[in-house]
Formats: sequence, C-alpha cells, structure tokens
Amino acid sequence: MRKILAIAACLLLVFAVYLSYTTVDSEAPEAVAKGTTYSGTLYVAGHGGHFAKAEVVIDPSNKKNPLKVENLGLIRIGNTNTHKTHDARIDAVDNSKMYWSTYKPDKEIGVAKRMLHIGVSDLNTGKVIKDVTIKLDDRAKFIAPIYCGSGQTKKSFIPVTMTGEAYIDVFDKGTLKHTQRVFLDSLGYKENYLFMHGVNNPAMTAFAVPLNVTEKWPAPNKPGKTVGKVDMVLLDLPALEKGKVKVITKNTVTGDPAKTKTFRGTFTPDGKLLLQSGGDRMYVLDGKTMKLVNEVLPLAGENHDAMATPDSKYAVLTLRTAAGPKLKDGALQLYDINKKKLLGEPVSVCIACHENMGIEGSAVLCGLDGTWN
Repeated sequence: MRKILAIAACLLLVFAVYLSYTTVDSEAPEAVAKGTTYSGTLYVAGHGGHFAKAEVVIDPSNKKNPLKVENLGLIRIGNTNTHKTHDARIDAVDNSKMYWSTYKPDKEIGVAKRMLHIGVSDLNTGKVIKDVTIKLDDRAKFIAPIYCGSGQTKKSFIPVTMTGEAYIDVFDKGTLKHTQRVFLDSLGYKENYLFMHGVNNPAMTAFAVPLNVTEKWPAPNKPGKTVGKVDMVLLDLPALEKGKVKVITKNTVTGDPAKTKTFRGTFTPDGKLLLQSGGDRMYVLDGKTMKLVNEVLPLAGENHDAMATPDSKYAVLTLRTAAGPKLKDGALQLYDINKKKLLGEPVSVCIACHENMGIEGSAVLCGLDGTWN
C-alpha cells in the first residue's frame, strides 16, 4: 500500500511539473503564442497609384520582431495623377480579386469634372480587370480626400467618401455599375461632422460608419472644429445595399479634439469586435453594440487602418510614422487583442519599398487588406 501511495505521489508531482511548463501564462506573450505563427500577403494602399504587396510572417512569441516583412512588391492600378488610392478591399468570395477606389479627382480628365475611379484588380497577375469612372456628387462641396473606407456584400462593392457632404456608394461587383448613393442627412448628419468611412461585418448584415463630430461648419466647404467625439452608427447592410438607411444601433466614443480622427476600420473575423482607426489611437469596439472595449494608445504614428489575424487574436495596424525630421513613412505594427497591448516596433513598408526602387523622400500609407496562408 505504501508503495502504491508513493508511486501516486510521484505521478502527481510529475503532472504538476508538466503543467507548470505547459499552462499558458497570461503575462508571458511568448507562452501564449508559442508554436503559433501566421503568414500572408498584405496589400497596403500607397498614394501613387499602387499598393505595396507585403509578404509577412507573424510570430507573437518573438518579443523583438513579432512582425517581419519577408518580401515587398507592387500592385499598380494606374499613374499618380489618376489613381491615388486609400482603399484596399479583397473580395469575400474570390480572394484573387481586390476592389479599390481613388481619393483625388482625375487630373488627366480635369478637376472641373471631378471624376473618380472604381476598379478591381487580379491579385494573381497584378493586372487591372476593370476600371470605371464616376463623377463626384454635386453635394460634396468639401473635397479633400474622397473615397477611402469601403465594405462589401457578396454582390456589391461599397466605398465611402470623406467629403462634405459625405456619402456611401454601391457598385455591382460584376459590372462595376453604380446602383445606389446614400447620404446620412436623414439622421441629422449635415455640416456637423468631418469624414465618413464604413465597413461591413463578416456576416454582411451590418455596416459600421464612424463620423467625427464637429462644431457647425462656417461654410459648406470649410469644416468645423472637431470636438473630441466620434459617433459610431451601425446600419442594416441589406437595406443599405438597396439605398435605404436603417439604423441598428448607435454609440458615441470620445477622444482628443485635436488629434483623434477616425479613418478605416475592420471587424475581426469572428465578428465580435470592430478595430476602428482613430488617428492618435485605435478603438476596439463591441461588434454588435459599438460600445468601447479598449483604446490603444499611445501609438508610434497616426493609425489609419487595422486587420485581424484569422483567429481574431492579433491585429496588424497601419501607421503613418516619422522617419526623420522631415520624412514620413508608412509602417505596420502588431497588436495583441486579448492582452490589449502592442507588440514589437513599427515595421516600414513604404520607405522600405521606395528604397528598393531607388526612390527617396517621404512615403505614406492608408488602408490595407490581405490574405492569410
């Protein structure tokens, strides 16, 4: 009997030691992600008629370099005069296709006509499949950046403008025919907000729209001052696709009146959270209520977008960072969603790519989308 008890005690001790080495320690990121790595290709919107094609490897257990850019390439959609873009949106059904829109009027056609481009590219070949132009709406008197954020359904590509007034456009994916244009003045948004963006949830049932609240605009083409509040409006997506405005819910989050400005955002693949860029911070919001879950700050640069890993555990942020006294760069940084902490340092994709091509000077980014291996 004593021998049996001694053996049992020994086995318990061995099991306890085993647990001490294998149980995940919530304070040790290297233990959390040990053996878990991610690889994929991210398409990062540049401002010169192209996307940086960044092949990345993510190893959260690597404290120093959790995100590595293994290779940098280029997806060109046009020249710098006609195809300045902020917008990358990979098709949810066919990930060989990427839809995009432009943020400046087409200079070759003429600013007076204010024509923008909507297009789709083949990511396997890098070639543009289809490219159409559409005139800026006459209600848009403030036309700094135009198209930036975007979402989709199975049949529609849905880019959003940053104009004043701002609006949401709906295009048929197959033909790129314009089918709907939606303003939000019926909700009281007219000359009291700066910028509008939007993105769909994974179920394609809702469309999240952030708007930076401002003082009353002194003129239709002159924005009022931001007041440090962001309205998060969640719209019914099937209704929006038909040109109708139906609010699911709405919430307001706060920020710095001078530094906080929302741009693009993306839901986590499980749909539980919305990763919403905010300039000086990133908001992590509940995907159904738009309530604040976490604010990620301070950041090493201005946040313009974020994209989660397939398991919704980590996110890649796009940042506009300083690369010297007068230089600006576009960089990526990893964020641990569960631990609510940034990992490693920002990794250049814009200047790094330009240096490979022998180009000097600042280079910045905006939105991204990607595919995981």
